[in-house]
Amino acid sequence: MASTQTDIPKMSKTLCNRLLTDLENARRPVLEAIKCSLDNANYSGKLGYLTPGDKRVRTELNVSSVQKMSRAIFLLEILLRNLETGAVNTKRELYYISKGEVKHNPELAPLDFTDQSESDSIVDFICEMLVCYREDLNCFANDRGGQTYSDYLVVTEKLPSGGTATVDLGSLGTTPFQPKNRPQSLKLRAKKKIDFCLVVESEGTANTFVANGFCKRHKSILVGAQGVPSNAVRGWVKLIQDQLRVPIYFFGDLDAYTMQNIYRTLKAGSAGSLIRNSDFSAPDVRFLGVLPEDIKKYDLADYAVRETDLQEARALKKAKDALANDPFFKDPRNKKVSQILKWLLKNKRRCEQQAYFMVDPRDPAKPEKIIVEKIKKKNYV
Repeated sequence: MASTQTDIPKMSKTLCNRLLTDLENARRPVLEAIKCSLDNANYSGKLGYLTPGDKRVRTELNVSSVQKMSRAIFLLEILLRNLETGAVNTKRELYYISKGEVKHNPELAPLDFTDQSESDSIVDFICEMLVCYREDLNCFANDRGGQTYSDYLVVTEKLPSGGTATVDLGSLGTTPFQPKNRPQSLKLRAKKKIDFCLVVESEGTANTFVANGFCKRHKSILVGAQGVPSNAVRGWVKLIQDQLRVPIYFFGDLDAYTMQNIYRTLKAGSAGSLIRNSDFSAPDVRFLGVLPEDIKKYDLADYAVRETDLQEARALKKAKDALANDPFFKDPRNKKVSQILKWLLKNKRRCEQQAYFMVDPRDPAKPEKIIVEKIKKKNYV
C-alpha cells in the first residue's frame, strides 16, 4: 500500500536519522527502493495490472553513489518543505527550484542537475523509497488528462477549499473536458445510461469523431488518449471504469508499438511505475482494433513494416522480447492480445486507425458505423 501525506514526514525523518546514525558509527548508509523494472514486475489476471515483486534497489554510500544519495536528501528536503507550506510544484518547477537553491548556496554546487531528466529520476527514486505517489509529495508532472466528450456525463470535483465544482459535459458543445493530473478527487454521474466508453489512440481522430456527430448519435463517452497514455489519462479511464461500470474499448493502430506501449500501458500499467498501477490502469479495457482480420474484412490500406527503419526494427525486437519476458503478454488470459503481437512479427505489416476513413470516403460516419458494428458483434479482444 502506498504511503500517504501524513506518513511521509515521519518516514522521511526516520530514514534521515538512520543515515545519520550510520555515519556517526562509521557504517556506510544505504538507501533502499522498490525496483521498478520489467524484471521485477508480476502480473495477476485477477488484479489485471502489473505489480512489484520482491526485488529492491540498494544504494550504498561510496564514491560512485555519493552524489545520487546526496541529491535524494537534497530534493526530499525541498519536497517536505512543500508539504509543510502547502506549496505545489511540477517536476519542471522542482528542477528550477533546486537550481535556485544551488545558486544561492555555493556549497551545494556538487548536487546541481545538468538537465531535468536527472532531477526527475531522483524524484522517482524518492517515491520508490517511500512507496508513495509524487502527487502525495505535492509534485505533479503537469500531465493533461485525455480530452473527453459526452452528452451524458456529469463530473463533480472536490476543491481544495472544501467546496465543489460541477461540470455537465453535455453543456460544453464541441469543447472537450480535460481532467486534472490526478482525477481521484472527481465523482462521475451519468444523466442517462451510458452504453460504452471509446478511448481513441489519436486525439485528432477523437476530435474528428466528435465533429462528425459521434456523441450526438450514441450514449457514449469519447476520450482522446494522446498516444502513449500519461498517468492522468490512465487515472481518468480507471475512474470511468470503477465509477460508471460501462464497457471500455480502445481504438488504435495495428502495430507493435501500439500493442506494447499504448494499449498494455492503459490496460495494465507500466513496469516503470509499478507502485502506481493500482490507481493508474484500467484492466477492463478491451482492444477494439485495428484487428488483423479487419484488414481483409474492410479492405483497409495496410503496408509493410520497413525493417531498415531503426524505429520499426526496435519495435519488432521489443515485441519479440515482450512475448518472451513480459508477464502481461505471457499470461494465458491475454492470449488473444499476444496472438496479435505474433501476427505482427510474422507478417511484418501494420495498419493505422485512420485507414477506416478510406473504407467509404463519401460517408464521413463510416468509421463510426464500423466501430459500433464491431462493438455489437463483440469483434474485439
